[in-house]
Amino acid sequence: MFRADRAAPHHTRIPSALTSFVDEVYATLSRLFAYGAALALFGGLGVYLWQQLPDATAMEPSAANWSLASRSAPAFAVSQLDLRDKPVAYEIFRHPEGGRKDVFSWTDAEHRPAAELDIYRPGGETVEPATASIAAQLDPGGAHALEAAGIIDSKFGSVALLRPVARDGGRSCLGFLKQVDAPNVRISGWTCQGAGLPAQRAAISCMLNRLTLLTAGNDPKLAEMFAHAELRRTDCASSGPPTLSSDWVMGSENPQMRGAL
Repeated sequence: MFRADRAAPHHTRIPSALTSFVDEVYATLSRLFAYGAALALFGGLGVYLWQQLPDATAMEPSAANWSLASRSAPAFAVSQLDLRDKPVAYEIFRHPEGGRKDVFSWTDAEHRPAAELDIYRPGGETVEPATASIAAQLDPGGAHALEAAGIIDSKFGSVALLRPVARDGGRSCLGFLKQVDAPNVRISGWTCQGAGLPAQRAAISCMLNRLTLLTAGNDPKLAEMFAHAELRRTDCASSGPPTLSSDWVMGSENPQMRGAL
């Protein structure tokens, strides 16, 4: 008779050793995958922060390249209701890379800066953040921190409002910002005119409604933008400080300006 030999012990140990080895490989690969995902996450975050860095640092070097263009022809005007509304200055600044800024400024009875309106058409230069410029003028010597203050409607569409973070003392002022993609135009500025937020909203809306185009140069999209805006323009209050109708003065903190869009 033939007798079956017993399986050698080392034969039974091989499958269990292979299983253990495969488990270790899978565990190692899982850990490597987790480490790789974490590194990719931190790497992406680092790239994002690095890309944001120029926006925070471009202000000073960019400002040094702007120069007053005294021979440039005015491209815009702000229609006036009376002589009290006449801007103290209308200045044009140009950048070597092609950017242009048209700046209107007003002062109050004490000859302090009271309002400003900037029309910025970027060229090839690094575009400085509008909020940084507004904050520096509304909060000189402060933390230059702004907070959202709602929106208003204007002939150019919705306009974002900004104000310095509340603190004791100082004047109450309100900034505004409107970015248009086509054409590439940024309209921004601020006002300290008016007692309280509703009056300053009205002052900004009136300022924008009075802004007109004198010449578009070689930019037909700019002419088209102002032509469409004029169709939505509403009249400001009669001469004097901006007046408000009682139907929205007593309303919410973020009323909508009158007039069709």
